[in-house]
Amino acid sequence: MPFPREELRRLWLRTVQTARLLIGVPDYDTYVEHMRTHHPARPVMSYAEFFNERMQARYRGGGGRCC
Repeated sequence: MPFPREELRRLWLRTVQTARLLIGVPDYDTYVEHMRTHHPARPVMSYAEFFNERMQARYRGGGGRCC
């Protein structure tokens, strides 16, 4: 029995997220959800800002979780 279209989409998104985590690229959607849930008064970085900040934190040994 074939997967419904939405199931395939969710499977694909989860696969992409897992692959990104395996190579060290953090997930922007998870970041946005976290910021909106836990820090609603703080501005949310754009994808480019987020990516640059995470790469700097990773390769300069700085940064980390906010909470």
